[in-house]
Amino acid sequence: MGICRDAKNQPKQQVKLGGTRAALFVYATAGLENMAFISNAVSLVTYFYGYMNFSLAKSATTLTNFMGTAFLLSLFGGFICDTYLSRFKTCVLFGSIEILGYALLTVQAHFHQLRPFPCKDVPPSKMNQCEAATSGQTAILFTSLYLVALGTSGIKAALPSLGADQFDEKDPKEAASLSSFFNWLLFSITIGAMLGVTFLVWISTNQGWDWSFGVSTIAVLAGILFLTMGRSIYRNNKPKGSPIIRIIQKPKASNTSDGRKLHETRDKEAGIGAEILQRTAQFKFFDRAAIVVHDASTPSMPGPWRMCTVTQVEETKIIVRMLPIILSTILMNTCLAQLQTFTIQQSSTMDRSLLGFQVPGASIPVIPLAFMFVSIPLYDRVFVPLARKFTGIPTGIRYLQRIGVGLVLSAISMAVAGIIETRRKNVAEKHNMVDSADPLPISVFWLGFQYAIFGIADMFTLVGLLEFFYSESSLGMKSLSTAISWCSLAFGYFTSSVMVEVVNKASGGWLANNNLNRDELNYFYWLLSGLSIVNFGFYLVCSSWYRYKKEEQVDSNSGGEAKIKIEMGSG
Repeated sequence: MGICRDAKNQPKQQVKLGGTRAALFVYATAGLENMAFISNAVSLVTYFYGYMNFSLAKSATTLTNFMGTAFLLSLFGGFICDTYLSRFKTCVLFGSIEILGYALLTVQAHFHQLRPFPCKDVPPSKMNQCEAATSGQTAILFTSLYLVALGTSGIKAALPSLGADQFDEKDPKEAASLSSFFNWLLFSITIGAMLGVTFLVWISTNQGWDWSFGVSTIAVLAGILFLTMGRSIYRNNKPKGSPIIRIIQKPKASNTSDGRKLHETRDKEAGIGAEILQRTAQFKFFDRAAIVVHDASTPSMPGPWRMCTVTQVEETKIIVRMLPIILSTILMNTCLAQLQTFTIQQSSTMDRSLLGFQVPGASIPVIPLAFMFVSIPLYDRVFVPLARKFTGIPTGIRYLQRIGVGLVLSAISMAVAGIIETRRKNVAEKHNMVDSADPLPISVFWLGFQYAIFGIADMFTLVGLLEFFYSESSLGMKSLSTAISWCSLAFGYFTSSVMVEVVNKASGGWLANNNLNRDELNYFYWLLSGLSIVNFGFYLVCSSWYRYKKEEQVDSNSGGEAKIKIEMGSG
């Protein structure tokens, strides 16, 4: 006799959360958002100069300030994410702000009443009709730009952490997948950037800026929609309060730092799955903040502003240990800023023809992106498994070793850039074209050598930084720490123009002729290469001094009383 079962009584199969399936939505969002952001990063200076009638100097300054602010504001996005909102909600909120910014740019580019009549369209006989943008038009532009900067900052802080959360870094089986996630995240960003510097740059050049900004708006909107499609399978974090407040709480100091008397929330107080960081020997003076002090007036346990836990103290130590690492990568991003400016100018003096097609100057950055497109899968699928067999490390090599490789390649790239620039100048002299505006008889693809090396350097350093800051930070400050890695880019952009001015004054005008054929750009590149070597020496000191964090994890299988001790190793 058969047995019939009511389908309603069948137990529901639990949906598996996280994993690569959930990360796919993150990849799609990262690629689409970056397509819009990078396309404007390489071409907005043309819009400022040709359509808003800014001077060349103001156009360049406006762009670098916009880029630097976008990356620096990621600290704010990371703070909001760790303190008030989940990473998913942060992405949706800030993505909506970015969409609004692009929409305003689209409206201004479409309606000529909202921008000045372009000087480039005024014939020489009527140049008196060329007027600067009004204060209202400028206000609309800057409001739009900094809405985009604010929006992209939140996504850059929260999205990598959201994707990394889908893999349990404490599970040996998922540790390797976590490392691969950061590689494939960069791969997705690279694909988006390639589409941005080719497809969107072509649209802005041939169809108009309103079309380009409109496509950017749609791209970010599609990215946010993709992200929401995976909401049901995400592992979502819960905000754990302000990491900034935990760091700045200042209890009374004490004369002893006896580790046996340090305060820590233990056992069930911490909550299942809570993270407890072990005390480390570095920066012992910080330990005084966690010493248990009782007096007659306060017989009970002091409040958080009078006494911290060991975990709070260790969070402060982590940030202090990380600062030298991030400082040692700023120069590399200063070099990147030079490649994005001077190399574009170099390309305008060279033969840009390819199979009968003239490659736009703003599309030249596709060269390093193409090398990254090829090298990232090779690194993840060939190098990492091979290195893992020798080192036993899930990531193949440690985070700090990966960053170091990128810094070395950056120095080599600058040296090669100086050699290529010397060759370009020799061609100009040989053909008596030093003061000519015609393209030199040398292919623009010679620049591919320096770009290729730097692209691979960026693959090592950027992913290494993201993975390092995510893995080394505490659970309550994952997004803020991820945002710190983007700050290196921000300071790189901010210091770029300062370095050019300083070098110009100190050298007597290496870059002051407004003519690359007469400037000494090759000397400037070699100077950057030498400084990069010195900077690498500083990095070696910092990385050898660094100690990876130690932590305890409350075991959910024992009611919160047992601890699983985890050591991440040494620098």
